[in-house]
Amino acid sequence: MHIVVCIKQVPDTTQVQIDPVTNTLVREGIPFIVNPYDTHALEEALRLKDHFGCQVAAISMGPPNAEATLKKALALGVDQAILLSDRVFGGADTLATSNVLAAAIRKLHAEVDQVGLVLCGKQTIDGDTAQVGPGIASRLEYQQLTLVDKIVSLDLSGNMIRVSRKLEGRHEIVEAPLPAMLTVVRELNRPRYPKVPMRLAAVEASVEVWNNQVLKLDEQRIGLKGSPTWVSRIFSPERVQGEILGDGYADPAGTAEMLIEKLLAKDMLPI
Repeated sequence: MHIVVCIKQVPDTTQVQIDPVTNTLVREGIPFIVNPYDTHALEEALRLKDHFGCQVAAISMGPPNAEATLKKALALGVDQAILLSDRVFGGADTLATSNVLAAAIRKLHAEVDQVGLVLCGKQTIDGDTAQVGPGIASRLEYQQLTLVDKIVSLDLSGNMIRVSRKLEGRHEIVEAPLPAMLTVVRELNRPRYPKVPMRLAAVEASVEVWNNQVLKLDEQRIGLKGSPTWVSRIFSPERVQGEILGDGYADPAGTAEMLIEKLLAKDMLPI
């Protein structure tokens, strides 16, 4: 069985900059990292490879410099790295992105025995939409298991998977037939570090590049043309200067009374 891990190169959010004219990311001089949630998806795929002998492919959509992200995946032990890069893919929202990724997985599925699992991080730290993974599942008609914090069991002979989903205040155990798409949370595992020999080998390793001549997708359904949503404006919210009341250490009771009076004056407490 083949496992596909979708990973994304994202800007280091401590240094992100937005062009005020185009409302697009300024890439020049900005360090990029592997989306943190995707590192857990990648680790889980490699653990399944270690246990079951599965083949693991890492796929990323992005500009040519995203090859560095895929080489990190090769250094960790993936068997195949594919970069989806073409100018017509640029400017994609989550709908257009999931169209391209699903087409690539469908093509890979046709070339190998079977793509039984697709793993993604639950969301990316730059978009925070959590829509791409479910979008891929919908287009491939795969079972969709989100917010996975543990793979309880995987039965390859029976084509079944059982997982634990982390919900608010509780966990849910779900069983589904393969093929399936999982989006994972950080609690799933602790990512490994690459070994020095594998890191050195990854430098010379080749990353396959698939453009739209390979995927043959309708340009009206991908990239900016295929994106029904777009960013109209980006801005930082205005913040009102805070106020320090009293001395909560020396006079906690008096300070509490001052706070209550302030909240009542602003009609922020129930009467």
